[in-house]
Amino acid sequence: MTTSTDVDPLVARMRPFGTTIFAEMSALAVRTGAVNLGQGFPDTDGPPEMLAAAAEALRGGQNQYPPGPGIPALRAAVAAHQRRFHDLAYDPDGEIVITAGATEAVAASILALCEPGDEVVCFEPYYDSYAASIALAGAVRRPVTLRPAANGRYAFDPAALRAAFGPRTRLVLLNSPHNPTGKVFTPAELALVAELCQEYGTYAVTDEVYEHLVFTDASSPHVSLAALPGMRERTLRISSAGKTFSCTGWKVGWASGPAALVSAMLRVKQFLTYVNAAPLQPAVAVALALPDAYYTGFRDSLQQRRDQLVGGLTDAGFEVLDSEGTYFVTADITALGGSDGVEFCRSLPERCGVVAVPTQVFYDDAEAGRRLVRFAFCKRPEVLTEAVTRLRALTR
Repeated sequence: MTTSTDVDPLVARMRPFGTTIFAEMSALAVRTGAVNLGQGFPDTDGPPEMLAAAAEALRGGQNQYPPGPGIPALRAAVAAHQRRFHDLAYDPDGEIVITAGATEAVAASILALCEPGDEVVCFEPYYDSYAASIALAGAVRRPVTLRPAANGRYAFDPAALRAAFGPRTRLVLLNSPHNPTGKVFTPAELALVAELCQEYGTYAVTDEVYEHLVFTDASSPHVSLAALPGMRERTLRISSAGKTFSCTGWKVGWASGPAALVSAMLRVKQFLTYVNAAPLQPAVAVALALPDAYYTGFRDSLQQRRDQLVGGLTDAGFEVLDSEGTYFVTADITALGGSDGVEFCRSLPERCGVVAVPTQVFYDDAEAGRRLVRFAFCKRPEVLTEAVTRLRALTR
């Protein structure tokens, strides 16, 4: 006789998704005492003005439910920030919603816009929550593969992107600057995405959490897809405080777009978290208004740490691919005798005391990323120095 305990109770569409690779690798780092360059979180706090504002809000009684779309001060700050940096105008009352980080914003957007069987065009490798959110909606992934080009930077085949679109295409999910590759999509690439969205009547959801981490040697600056002609009215633009202000644990994000899209997303979001982070929202509003010197200084500091880690990886024998932005750099393990990134990363702590993440888990076409691994450089310089010292043991 079969009992309920003999059957996996998890719905079929979520069975392919186990424990995230980030949880596995971070646990491995703790267990082995390895330097954790796997998960992308900083090991320093954000700007003191923001932290002081959070403490003041906590002590000042801002600890109950905020308004569903977010507190007015933060929505106004998001609107001002997007005018300031992207020349995009959004009404704080109706075109901006505050979310529990960008992850919730992405999930709520997909759940709000996709019916079962609808298709979502995305670029692989992709952040792991994208695939899970698409599966939760009963939608279908149509991945377009980013591959290392001869210049050491990632690119996609325009014909492959065109082929991914069809009559069931409901939306495009675009992450730029891109995790895990560090790619910044060029204006020409974005123009093709915009052209196809308009040709097929497709919505766009853009994850731009690394918008302020585009390095000075990138091939192009960051351009928001929503800023292209004809795209504002069909795009939900997502960002968050976590990466820009080194507060990933706060989970304060936002989405901006035309009122109809924001309203649709909010109707889903209210049944996910309802609201979040009441005393942290005014603090993020303070951070968004910081002077340009903060943003450029933060970028320059991360660029220096990128260069520090890239130099160490190169010395250790990795073939390092260009990182134009984000917290991350990817490297090919072939020269070190590696042929499978998962096996390589699971053995790396024992071999040299460093943790990385295999990027093949972020592909549908796992072979395309089988020999690539991702390292995070958003750590203190002394931590990177120790990691680099340990990595050099691979070539001894």
